[in-house]
Amino acid sequence: MLKEFKEFAMKGNLIDMAVGFVMGSAFATVVTAFIQGVFLPLLAPIMGGIDLSALSYTISPAVVDASGEVTKEAAIIELGNFIAAVISFIIVAFVMFMIIKGMNSMKKKEEAAPSEPPRQEVLLEEIRNLLAKGAK
Repeated sequence: MLKEFKEFAMKGNLIDMAVGFVMGSAFATVVTAFIQGVFLPLLAPIMGGIDLSALSYTISPAVVDASGEVTKEAAIIELGNFIAAVISFIIVAFVMFMIIKGMNSMKKKEEAAPSEPPRQEVLLEEIRNLLAKGAK
């Protein structure tokens, strides 16, 4: 069983897939850093100074007692993080689409193998060949 697992794990496709996951994860990290560190700050002045990465909506505020301790945390929807994640997803999906499209175009178009003639034609050719032998 160990030998069979080793053969399975060492197949080329499995290793290629593992490398693809690692590269995809690293690429997604780079895109996320780009979106949050470069793209959203550049977008803020265009949108009138709104910082999308800090955009949030408070559903219910935090409850603080008389001593200043928080007894109930605030319920906050962080829209900025969601917007950044959607933009990152779109960029990663587009890049993956372009990579796959490029790989598919590099593959050689396999020529279709000629199909076998219909059975009737094969039989007629055999009859013709037999008649030609008999005439000689």
